Amino acid sequence: MTSTVIAADEKSEERPVDRERTCPLLLRVFLSNGRHHSTNEYARGNVPSNELQIYTWMDANLRELTNLVKEVNPEARRKGTLFDFALVYPDIRTPGYRMRDIGSTCCGQKGVDDAKTLSQSRFQIGDYLDIAITPPQTRIPQRRPRPY
Repeated sequence: MTSTVIAADEKSEERPVDRERTCPLLLRVFLSNGRHHSTNEYARGNVPSNELQIYTWMDANLRELTNLVKEVNPEARRKGTLFDFALVYPDIRTPGYRMRDIGSTCCGQKGVDDAKTLSQSRFQIGDYLDIAITPPQTRIPQRRPRPY
């Protein structure tokens, strides 16, 4: 007879956080226009200057975080604005930080990453969130007919 070991499924059903009884965590968010900050900007105890501090829970999803950013950033409220999320976390091999994309949302449109939570993104308390905000294209370039 052979014995077998059955590992618990890590992606088992996630239980929602009781927000009435669970203390929120401080999420340090850094916003930039069009691109993410460089990981060098997080080096040696420094952080980018445009910090937004959000108190939230591990079950907060990217759509919820998008709405919180839009509350304090009026330019980001336009339909079609793209929010690209990345985790910034300490690199265990070198004295620096690494960045990993975790998803994106679009203002006024539903997307596949809207319901992705911080815990599903493997966020750990102490990590930073870097959000690149790209405004919608103001004008669609029109093709001109060739004159021949």
